[in-house]
Amino acid sequence: MTGRLASLLELLRENRVRVTVARRAILESLVELGPHVTAEELAGHVQARYPEVHESTVYRTLDRLTSLGVVEHVHLGHGRAVFHVAGGDHQHLHCDVCGTVVEAPDELFAGVVQAVDERYGFELDLDHFALGGRCRECRAAGRHHRGNRPAAGGRPAGPYQPSVPGPPLNGPTIPDVIQPP
Repeated sequence: MTGRLASLLELLRENRVRVTVARRAILESLVELGPHVTAEELAGHVQARYPEVHESTVYRTLDRLTSLGVVEHVHLGHGRAVFHVAGGDHQHLHCDVCGTVVEAPDELFAGVVQAVDERYGFELDLDHFALGGRCRECRAAGRHHRGNRPAAGGRPAGPYQPSVPGPPLNGPTIPDVIQPP
């Protein structure tokens, strides 16, 4: 057993949460597989080793471990949520072209969070969703994702088109709020 797995199991015990076969198997798999694994990938990995752990148990256990703060999930682009062991203050940057995920330190976004709070009184929660864009390699190669390449008029060329146009922006825009240092 790795030190990381042992400390996660101890954390469950400290919070008076029973360490079941399913919980142990899921945490063991998360530690082995590393970050950014889908529930389906996790269920397959768990069931290969513990066939008695049903897929629905994996989903319920992920929900429980998330509510306990032991596991976190994030939505990368338009795909399924991915899970990882909680910890390490970071945000996720997701390349919409190749799928690369970059973990960027929280302090990189501190100015944005503060500016939005000061200007709008709105507290941002950046933990649940990744910020999408293009990674360095895709930009250098000139690769574009069909759904994210601006077409004529500045709208994405892909499938997303709002069915009803929203109201005009009557306030400061992001560039107005976020001034470079």
